[in-house]
Amino acid sequence: MLDHNASLRPKAGAFDDERVIKLAVLAVGGQGGGVLADWITDVAERNGYVAQSTSVAGVAQRTGATIYYVEMARDTGRLPVFALSPSQGDVDILIAAELMEAGRAIMRGFVTPDRTTLITSSHRIAAVSEKIEPGDGRASSEKVHATAQAASKRLIAFDMEKIAADNGSMISASLLGALAGSDALPFTRESYEQAIGAGGRGVKASLAAFGAACDRALGVAAGPSGEKASAKPAASEAGPAAGVRGPETLLRGWRELAARVEALPAPVRDMAGRGLKKVVDYQDIAYGGEYLDRLGKAVALDTAEHGYALSIAAAKHLANAMCYDDMIRVSDLKTRSTRDRRVRKEVGVREGSILQVTEYFHPRIEEFCGTLPAGLGSYIESRPKLAAFLDRRINHGRRIRTDSFVGFGMLWFIGGLRRWRRGMLRHRVEKAHLERWYDLALGQARENYALGTEILNCRRLIKGYSDTHVRAQSKFDRVLSALPMLKGRDDAADWIRRLREAALKDEKGDMLDGALKTVATLGHGPA
Repeated sequence: MLDHNASLRPKAGAFDDERVIKLAVLAVGGQGGGVLADWITDVAERNGYVAQSTSVAGVAQRTGATIYYVEMARDTGRLPVFALSPSQGDVDILIAAELMEAGRAIMRGFVTPDRTTLITSSHRIAAVSEKIEPGDGRASSEKVHATAQAASKRLIAFDMEKIAADNGSMISASLLGALAGSDALPFTRESYEQAIGAGGRGVKASLAAFGAACDRALGVAAGPSGEKASAKPAASEAGPAAGVRGPETLLRGWRELAARVEALPAPVRDMAGRGLKKVVDYQDIAYGGEYLDRLGKAVALDTAEHGYALSIAAAKHLANAMCYDDMIRVSDLKTRSTRDRRVRKEVGVREGSILQVTEYFHPRIEEFCGTLPAGLGSYIESRPKLAAFLDRRINHGRRIRTDSFVGFGMLWFIGGLRRWRRGMLRHRVEKAHLERWYDLALGQARENYALGTEILNCRRLIKGYSDTHVRAQSKFDRVLSALPMLKGRDDAADWIRRLREAALKDEKGDMLDGALKTVATLGHGPA
């Protein structure tokens, strides 16, 4: 039960009257770190403290956090000497707007177990180093969370970004609420709310996010004095089919597909439901039916004895294979209202401001032919001179302003071509490739279940658009070229997995070349 008289209780983090309180905020562009620092300074001054706020800018948005540093001390008539930036082992409160920023703060020595209250949002923003990894480059959130528990005196951690989004505000308001609820500063909740109200913009949404985070932090921080506590974000109660809206004719078709998913074995339903949503969003209801028809072939071969690993892999990778990136898909995604809202949020566009967006395109003759009717596209590709002539006029960079009527209309028109996608050359090529890969995997699964599953997982290698897609497909083909050399071996599945992981770790393919040479030295038959 929440204590609404929390502002009257003694503060857990109370400091001596003469001591300087040192607080650091780590945030990247668009998260309102400067606003948060101003609020904290305002709260301190409202409570008879003198305060100083400074900032050290990061490298760039999304690649380096800005450190906002606040020092405060009770106003005794003598002006204290404040530092301009935080020092290792000398921070009382560390606020991180994202989990990995908390990890970086720990690495830099700003968090100490005998002193620092660490307040962090548990959500993630992928770093550049994670994004450029060809495979799964994500760092372990669980490891950072455990390290934060051990490195801090007190830890307050939950998804403050979600709380902010749910209340239509920025994460800075949630972070301030978590600070107020942690009782790490000797100030009342009302003084925090007054500081927000003095801002004059977006006050209602900011107060709502502040209140929700403050209440959540009060629950997290509750317990014996000195106890380290944190809360993990609650799992979403909504299923994959929640919130679907549209014309009744389409909803009827969707419900029929959803019923087919519910008829699948229980371990397969979650992945199949996600895959179904993806392919229907990509194309249409009928495409979702094709997806479930293909998935049914894997389910028919599967058993509970293997944990339905084959079917789960098929559910995941069939959806990705059927939702290949092409000019139509890229144009469709770039003209969606959800994308506009996301960009505005990431850039931090204020209400009433104008956002100008420039999209960069570099189409090749292959992409152009792929969006033509299959017969015409094949006709052009089979005539090198004609293809080269057209390529010289097509293959160059373009900048399209989607904040203009002409630019947006151009991409919107291309995105609308998806209703004719099934008759285009690219779809015919992708469908033929999908069928060869899927038939190969299921054929192998009848003899070697694990090998069939690993062949399905090899679809992870194919991703991207244009030149990236060509390189990815080349790696895919090279990995599966080892199958004849592994024929009859008991460890064939393990070798395919090793080849796939080698291909994912090395963009140039040197590791894959070495692994293929090793496979070539193996003999046929049992390992």
